[in-house]
Amino acid sequence: MASVTPVCDFGWKAADFTLPATDGRTYRLADIAGRRGTLLMFICNHCPYVLAVIDKIIRDATELQGLGVGVAAICANDASSHPDDSFPNMQAMAARHRFPFPYLHDENQFVAMAYGASCTPDFFGFNAAGELQYRGRLDDSGRQARPDARRELFEAMSLVARTGAGPRDQIPSMGCSIKWKAA
Repeated sequence: MASVTPVCDFGWKAADFTLPATDGRTYRLADIAGRRGTLLMFICNHCPYVLAVIDKIIRDATELQGLGVGVAAICANDASSHPDDSFPNMQAMAARHRFPFPYLHDENQFVAMAYGASCTPDFFGFNAAGELQYRGRLDDSGRQARPDARRELFEAMSLVARTGAGPRDQIPSMGCSIKWKAA
């Protein structure tokens, strides 16, 4: 079932975290933050919305890193109900796609809850001061990649890197709901 993200809460401060990554390291927010901004992406291995645009995510992340934006992806899905999203499968996906960013495992889902993540993919773009400036979509691809789609996330984060402020008009991301653990 598709889920849509809420509107950007401009100025909301990024919550710190410490999470293990598929590269064997443990990362805090400060380790990821770039000198001109930070992009955190909640993704997973099985979501058709993520899989449709994974090459675009990698392309945009690489180009944004070149602009001084730190980038990381986080998987928070319950692997007991969705084994494709297990840590070993995250490691395999990161290796297969040669992720140019850390792929973090939020096993207890505390980070996803702190950020209010609601779907995969869910993008959180912060300026250099750690203030939320973008909570929108990658582009209008949906479950089918559109090669000619306008690069909304890239354009927004490029603006954040240049000016510290994101665009006021943002279209929410849509994707599979986060697979929460049973209470």
